[in-house]
Amino acid sequence: MAPSSVRALHFVLKVADRTATVHFLHTVLGMRALRHEEFKEGCKAACKGPYDGMWSKTMMGYDAEDAAFVLELTYNYGIAAYRLGNDFGFLKIRNRVAFRTLEEQSLGHEVEFNVREVRSPDGHIFRVVNDDPKEDVGSLCSLCLHVTDIARSLAFWSDLLGFLEIDKGDDFVVLSSGADQATLRLTQLPGGTSIDHGTGYGRVALSCPAADLRPLQEEVTARGYRVLTPLVSLDTPGKATMQVVILADPDGHEICFVGDEAFRQLSRVDEDAPTALSQAMARDGSREWLGNRKQKQEARLAAGGAGALMAAKPAAHTAPVKGSAAAKLASPAAAPAAASK
Repeated sequence: MAPSSVRALHFVLKVADRTATVHFLHTVLGMRALRHEEFKEGCKAACKGPYDGMWSKTMMGYDAEDAAFVLELTYNYGIAAYRLGNDFGFLKIRNRVAFRTLEEQSLGHEVEFNVREVRSPDGHIFRVVNDDPKEDVGSLCSLCLHVTDIARSLAFWSDLLGFLEIDKGDDFVVLSSGADQATLRLTQLPGGTSIDHGTGYGRVALSCPAADLRPLQEEVTARGYRVLTPLVSLDTPGKATMQVVILADPDGHEICFVGDEAFRQLSRVDEDAPTALSQAMARDGSREWLGNRKQKQEARLAAGGAGALMAAKPAAHTAPVKGSAAAKLASPAAAPAAASK
């Protein structure tokens, strides 16, 4: 049985260059920091991915989370880069000001009339529509994910989760969880193409009444789909205790369901977020640490050949060893000071 109601909350993007990404989202696309938190270790819901050490979470968007779909930027300290796969399509934005900014700065390219496509510093694609839901106020209106079998995906998203089909083409379908909600566009990969989530895979966050979470988990299991994280309660000091269950669709896209009542309390806009993020980015020395490591690796290569580099170079997405210089870096906090204007 589908949840009695579903609300589209946010999409998680792993970012390796937090400063550049925040600058792009704020100064180019016009988003602002809504919340920012710093953590010394992971959470029960694997919010940061399979990494050890410090990390931060920054919510960015055009309006309060109660009223709009937003982005969650997950930043793992000391991670040089993530490999993007073919699982993510794009995020669509309606914002005249952002569209004009892209034109004036010759950023991206036009993919259709009044729609420009641009990549963020971390490589994520945004499509910007020359339109506003409200005058000069943007909207993150749609998320596109790639799938290998649309019919199989519809059985999950529509039949199980209750999403409604509102548009369809030869290789895509557009789904909605309700009026005024961001839509989900599922686009079919070419025949025979396997899904690749890379190391930079994202996560869709949805909410439903907390009472629906356990029945949803049981229904998912009964139908043979995967539950990645069984129902768990996450305690937030000074805030609401939130219930969470994490699922995977047939292509392995992660879906985080949270109890709506607690999330509405937890997700209130923090007016200090822009300042906190600015301070965190100013304290963050991880890019310098990574740059110094690269210089040392190049020096080893020059002195001892490729074998010396391969012996010293960990994978780009590997978390720093606990106790290392990278693991001891100071923590972050909220969006650039400009975002508070």
